[in-house]
Amino acid sequence: QVQLVESGGGLVQPGGSLRLSCVASGTIFRLYTVAWARQPPGKQRELVAFITSGGSTNYADSVKGRFTISRDNAKNMVHLQMNSLKPEDTAVYYCNTHLGNSDYWGQGTQVTVSS
Repeated sequence: QVQLVESGGGLVQPGGSLRLSCVASGTIFRLYTVAWARQPPGKQRELVAFITSGGSTNYADSVKGRFTISRDNAKNMVHLQMNSLKPEDTAVYYCNTHLGNSDYWGQGTQVTVSS
């Protein structure tokens, strides 16, 4: 049974930083592409960034230069470092991976950027 658990969300002022973490159980994370997605209030879920098993990364234009995705294979974790946060980054952030024919999501962690 694959489980993903996110942590690290919270309330932060504009311009601040947060580091989200996703830990996996039931699978070896380093073998798969892992993504972060977010769902702003009243909007559809959108891809934020992903990292491949080889370490290649890709970012949505809206977060390029501000967010960094990384993986800690020893701890079976993937992180999302978010800097220079803006109010429009407010969303529930989800960790995601795809194994075989199945898509796995965590429960999400709330990020609120507000003064």
